Amino acid sequence: MTSDRFAFGANWARFLDQLDDARIETAERSLVDALGGAAALEGRDFIDVGSGSGLSSLAARRLGARVTSFDYDAESVACTTELRRRYFPADPRWRVEQGSALDDEFIAALGTFDVVLSWGVLHHTGDMWHALGNAGRLVAPGGLLYIAIYNDQGRPSQRWALVKRLYNRAPGPVQPAIAAAFLPRLWAGPLLRDALRRKPFASWREYRQARGMSPWIDVVDWVGGYPFEVAKPEQIFDFYTGRGFALRWLRTCGGGLGCNEFVFLRT
Repeated sequence: MTSDRFAFGANWARFLDQLDDARIETAERSLVDALGGAAALEGRDFIDVGSGSGLSSLAARRLGARVTSFDYDAESVACTTELRRRYFPADPRWRVEQGSALDDEFIAALGTFDVVLSWGVLHHTGDMWHALGNAGRLVAPGGLLYIAIYNDQGRPSQRWALVKRLYNRAPGPVQPAIAAAFLPRLWAGPLLRDALRRKPFASWREYRQARGMSPWIDVVDWVGGYPFEVAKPEQIFDFYTGRGFALRWLRTCGGGLGCNEFVFLRT
């Protein structure tokens, strides 16, 4: 039986087999760079909304934060729980739960946090704007909200939505072939530039170094990731500034494919 919803947790479970110290350290640097320094996490209350593999939660805990992680997907919860078991067994300063960013009662019961992270998650809930609003409710006054949301490319985004539905409706054995078929579409340009620079696969290696993630795992996540919604940077900016937030940091994907990243301060 097939489903339109992508098995995010199953994909992250494959990533855990590749996790090493270098990837963890890269994830730590990514958080520190976006949040303006390690002081933003040391001794702070941090929540990972849609924790996925658990890598960001692990990075925050290693940087001294008190961590809450939750995900809608049971296998993603299992991945996060496994990372806690490996690195912080029975740690009372890191709790892992299953829940939905769309569940208003669940969100209200969590309380508020100094740092709220949701990287590349809320556009997969099926009701992105509701989820964005709930993420904002989790931020304490003076706290930070760090989100990454797929960029709205107009018609190309609509075409990708069709690809994602096709992937999820395909039989399981066929899905890797679909992802592989789109690998050249996603990576041909960077790899060709690498070849011309006589630095073969440099972009592939740099991608891993940028966030500690696996390029192939992210290709599968991109091709299969559904539900799927997008937003222009100005839409995200207007949404949160109208709710008492001020933009503190921004990194866009230059109008192309990928996520725009935002750090907002709750004033």
